[in-house]
Amino acid sequence: MTRVMASGVFDILHTGHVHYLSEAKKLGDELVVVVATDNTVRRNKHEPITPEKMRLELVESLKPVDRAVLGREGDMYGVVKEIRPDIIALGYDQAFDRSMLEEELAKRGMDIEVVRLGKFEDDLNGTRKIIRKIIDWHTANMAKEEGK
Repeated sequence: MTRVMASGVFDILHTGHVHYLSEAKKLGDELVVVVATDNTVRRNKHEPITPEKMRLELVESLKPVDRAVLGREGDMYGVVKEIRPDIIALGYDQAFDRSMLEEELAKRGMDIEVVRLGKFEDDLNGTRKIIRKIIDWHTANMAKEEGK
């Protein structure tokens, strides 16, 4: 059995997430997804829009996902050691260098293949795109209201 691990924030679920997880699942028999903690999101990206427990529940409910776990604070390799994947699937835009990650995993005695998945082209395939569209929609509707 081949276990695949994927990870991410999954703040506002969108088709890019579904594509990423569907493609990751194709790499093996079991897909385990690590959902970033709120503190990790704050430290590395932005203030989370949805809390970690909600994001975890949503990701776990997705068809390609066999199991979802909350990430750990501190050493990110700890959760990798717990999951023991055969493959780590990286999203096209995740800020990891594939070869450096494989090298660090090997140093820690973990023989894990790291695969970079391709980009999914869709109009709203990113959280920031969705937020921008909501802001634009709100701004346009506020202007309409003021014009009445």
